[in-house]
Amino acid sequence: MRQTRKVALGPKDVAVERRAGGILHLRSPHSLGPYPRKLTERLEHWAETAPHRVFLAHGERTLTYAQALERAKRVGQYLLDKKLSAERPLVVLSGNDIEHALLHLGAMYVGVPYAPISPAYSLLSTDFAKLRAILELLTPGLAFVSQREPFKKALEIVKCEVIHRLEEPRATSGVDEAQARVGPDTIVKFLFTSGSTGTPKAVINTQRMWCSNQAMIQAMLPFFRDEPPVLVDWAPWHHTAAGNHDLGLVLYNGGSYYIDDGKPLPGAIETTVRTLREIAPTWYFNVPKGFEMLIPFLRADTELRARFFSRLKVLWFAGAALPQHVYDEMKELAHRTCGEEIPFLTGFGATETAPATLGRTWPSANVANMGFPPPGAELKLVPFEAAYELRVKGPHVTPGYWRSPELTAQAFDEGGYYRLGDAFLYEEGGLVFKGRIAEDFKLSTGTWVYVGELRARLIQHFAPLVRDVVITGEGRDEVGALIFPAAAASAEHLRDRLRALPSTGSSNRIARIMLLEEPPSLDAGEMTDKGSINQRAVLARRKSLVAELYSDSQRVLRA
Repeated sequence: MRQTRKVALGPKDVAVERRAGGILHLRSPHSLGPYPRKLTERLEHWAETAPHRVFLAHGERTLTYAQALERAKRVGQYLLDKKLSAERPLVVLSGNDIEHALLHLGAMYVGVPYAPISPAYSLLSTDFAKLRAILELLTPGLAFVSQREPFKKALEIVKCEVIHRLEEPRATSGVDEAQARVGPDTIVKFLFTSGSTGTPKAVINTQRMWCSNQAMIQAMLPFFRDEPPVLVDWAPWHHTAAGNHDLGLVLYNGGSYYIDDGKPLPGAIETTVRTLREIAPTWYFNVPKGFEMLIPFLRADTELRARFFSRLKVLWFAGAALPQHVYDEMKELAHRTCGEEIPFLTGFGATETAPATLGRTWPSANVANMGFPPPGAELKLVPFEAAYELRVKGPHVTPGYWRSPELTAQAFDEGGYYRLGDAFLYEEGGLVFKGRIAEDFKLSTGTWVYVGELRARLIQHFAPLVRDVVITGEGRDEVGALIFPAAAASAEHLRDRLRALPSTGSSNRIARIMLLEEPPSLDAGEMTDKGSINQRAVLARRKSLVAELYSDSQRVLRA
């Protein structure tokens, strides 16, 4: 039996209550411990107890906890002088860097809400529709971009003052007075949903949400208490995974956050590799594609592999389904390098839940097993076909969407539980993710097709020949697929793979596929700023191609 690296992880027990109508209520039998009223209490704590420890690093630049607190106060003074508020918040249009972090900390310190906006809405979009909608909703009082020139066209629609350099005047007593007014219900930030179901919504994130969720994460990963985490992280702060989960766990536990300029893309993953040659993380997060692209470098470079695994306690994936072969090879590389398996864990959440709502801190043969709720989170599982719809309540759940009372009302059920919109199976070993309920559909026979589960299986089966897949067949006799192929893919290759695809019934038997030459469009909503596919948007925009797919006698087409 292989040895696993020793690391303190939280319990995996769960209390289950069965109620009328087949509804299940799940919660941790353990109480959530105390947590701060505001996260700046942790910044002040570490500035006092570990003033010279690196908090943030970006290239050659570093920021210690003492420096971060001092400069956050100065930036806070600047923001107060601009008379910013929830009605006139700060927006940041560019990506992760030291200045962005200081604006975040300064705004949080004095109680000014800030909104990090996906740079894709400014740099990749051609019509700026999503950026325009966001700015109209927020009515910002100040915008920041790290460089003016790349954002030049986008800035033409920004009506407030725009800065690209920080001003840090001496902090006055007004900063302390503003900090004293900050409490659990103070809005820290507005985080926007990815827009996979329409126009991005502004999710209100309060101090209570963020602080309670960090206490939940620490309960699941208690080794953070004994060993402040070291992260190498590329994920953008305009997403809750990095902006709340990762940045928060570093600040909450007094760790060090190394900003990685790489991405899980050809030509950009090399930057991540260079960073990992210099910094050995203790907790490493990535999306499945990131792990997949990192594997060839780890496989080929023994020195990189030794460095990467040297003090690593946990690998963590989220954001999408992890292909089984990626999961298996990462574990095998770790064992080959250090003679131990390193826990490869995961969790589940949403922008509206700060984000952690489920966590699996134990081994599982099923990578879709998302675990159980941490202390403080209450789950309601409502029967939905052969699965359950997941709903959640707790101090980490958003009070709603900014300036959108109707959307807020729709998001919660009569018991005050937030509707995540995801389907799960309940098993003794954890909750198994089935997919987005809005994406699932029925064949003409009445058989349900679980899109998320089937899509993940197809991507794994066809790897590395496909970039993404959209499942078709609603109201039809059989399931099909629109495929965004990789450069090396051909109809012949895919046809051969398709013949070898195992199936257990009509709901997961792919009868026909079409290769799409036009990539998914960000402006048309086919792709979110995270790079994930919007199933419904692709099907709506390419309705004629779906009709062609089902009318042609050929089972593999190119369009």
